[in-house]
Amino acid sequence: MAMTKPATRPANPRFSSGPCAKPPVFDLTKLSDAALGRSHRAAVGKAKLKAAIEETREILGVPADYKIGIVPASDTGAYEMAMWTMLGAHKATMLAWESFGAGWVTDAVKQLKIDAEVITAEYGQIVDLAAVDWNTDVCFTWNGTTSGVRVPNGDVIPADREGLTLCDATSAAFAQDLPWDKLDVTTFSWQKVLGGEAAHGMLVLSPRAVERLESHTPAWPLPKIFRLTKGGKLNEGIFVGETINTPSMLAVEDYLLALDWARSVGGLKGLMARADANAKAIWDFCAARDWIDNLAEDPATRSNTSVCLKFTDARINDGATFAKAVAKRLEAEGVALDVGAYRDAPAGLRIWCGGTVETADIEAMLPWLDWAFQAEIDALAHAS
Repeated sequence: MAMTKPATRPANPRFSSGPCAKPPVFDLTKLSDAALGRSHRAAVGKAKLKAAIEETREILGVPADYKIGIVPASDTGAYEMAMWTMLGAHKATMLAWESFGAGWVTDAVKQLKIDAEVITAEYGQIVDLAAVDWNTDVCFTWNGTTSGVRVPNGDVIPADREGLTLCDATSAAFAQDLPWDKLDVTTFSWQKVLGGEAAHGMLVLSPRAVERLESHTPAWPLPKIFRLTKGGKLNEGIFVGETINTPSMLAVEDYLLALDWARSVGGLKGLMARADANAKAIWDFCAARDWIDNLAEDPATRSNTSVCLKFTDARINDGATFAKAVAKRLEAEGVALDVGAYRDAPAGLRIWCGGTVETADIEAMLPWLDWAFQAEIDALAHAS
């Protein structure tokens, strides 16, 4: 049965899971104070970089004795830097329930060849965190960007653990409550929840992580951009804005604008509330329909940022083809851009719900999802 196209369209149809939507107040003219053409070593450059670090600390509530650094190559660079410099001191445990976690497993086991236990779960599920040996170094993603499955809280991580926790939090930071006392290394990137520009990573280190850096010498050579110590001591300059390589001062200015906007909507609590409202609109939509569902099986582990959906209608024989066709229809109408599932994930859709997305846009898009689904079901019926 053909449906009439909805009358309302999202004001901003950008629901990509990275790079993500810019803050609603974004305007290129607001970046006019960027230190363009100036050295990042000049006073103005260093001041901008230090401000980015300290404003991140303020909004996220990072403890004063934790170090925050801006590093190359986005979240990937930050997490690789942590693994290459800190792993190998003793046994590690690698956790993975989606593609990025699986990537860290590959790098640790096949490239660094460290002694590690590997624990995995299928897409939509999460590993048994209570069964993990937290006296080993544990590497994991907080929020599975490609599966929409997140760690519900840090309760199972013991305060008296012997090992380090290395947490990839790139689609969790600024949208979920990260328990800093349970995290020794935390990484994320600007282009996720705050909609910043790509290529810059954030590396947050606890005092325990710093102690590891200063007491452990890796068995492998370290590239220049991974070196966090000098003469056996932490390179403190990195954590006050003296970056290892040249950053984009335009991207720094963009991040500062995003941080300023974050404060205007209530800081971390406001950002979390916005993401929660966005995700709930989709969860409620799915609960009222029998042809679509959340990929995350346990409601307690559902992501409020990268919401991953699966089609459950029995009439669909080729899920991948169907999902791509729905996403293509939505894009052709200009109502939802880049909402296909990640290439390694199960067939379906992935809709970004971070704080830079307006709930009104989610609500305007969902009737179009109804329309696109029915249009593809009709096309299947005609084809048969």
